[in-house]
Amino acid sequence: MSDEHIKDGLPPAGAEGEGPKRSHGRLSARPVLRPRDLFDDARAVRGAWQARVITLFPQAFPGVLEQSLTGKAMDLGLWRLETYDLRGFGIGKHRNVDDTPAGGGAGMVLRADVVDAALNAASAGASLDRARWPVIYLSPRGRPFDQAMARRFAACEGITMLCGRFEGVDQRVLDHHAVEEVSLGDFVLTGGEIAAQAILDATVRLLPGVLGNAESIEEESHSNGLLEHPHYTRPPEWEGRAIPPVLLSGDHAKIAKWRRAEAERLTAERRPDLWARKTGA
Repeated sequence: MSDEHIKDGLPPAGAEGEGPKRSHGRLSARPVLRPRDLFDDARAVRGAWQARVITLFPQAFPGVLEQSLTGKAMDLGLWRLETYDLRGFGIGKHRNVDDTPAGGGAGMVLRADVVDAALNAASAGASLDRARWPVIYLSPRGRPFDQAMARRFAACEGITMLCGRFEGVDQRVLDHHAVEEVSLGDFVLTGGEIAAQAILDATVRLLPGVLGNAESIEEESHSNGLLEHPHYTRPPEWEGRAIPPVLLSGDHAKIAKWRRAEAERLTAERRPDLWARKTGA
């Protein structure tokens, strides 16, 4: 179900009584050692969930996260985002952040000392308990991101995300900071920024107050180990295709039974791995 169709009850951005909305896209990236707070013009809410992103491209944020429900939630101060420009922690005159891989090979590797400085800066004021504040590295070799992980992240106080580039990150700094590696899927991107935004979108929408209709979270795909059932709306007949009669019957018990059966059918057909996990087969 698209979140755009949920009656969230949040006022539109720039509503009366709020300050002018800042165009985050016009913010420039500078090599500085302090975080770039993308919500410095938003209302602060005590205990708001926080995301801290370490990246070579801070200008990529908030990106799509500034739109729709996640954007409204940021304007209301329900969550905050800070970016840390990794270049600002670079070494020497040219702010070098990478070096050749030990043992040889193609590409470059992000240096342990540079990433360590950035992670230390991003940890200021955050819990060192990884159960309360995870630190993740977006990596194709990480554990696949799923809905259960999104719920776990949403239940935390915040999250720190390291967006990789080049061939990867020096393993020593990942081990030293107990960094959790997370993958968006079995493919390789040029960097972790797109993956970070996708994970933040999936997580932020689960925060209290972001979605007005909490029941929609319980019914959507992956919420109960199944894919979501098909959806229909007006007109009742389109291009010779009619809405299944049971959905127009008004019999809520029959409708629930039909939706469950359709969710099971779709899961078995399209995701046999999920179906096997659900049924224990």
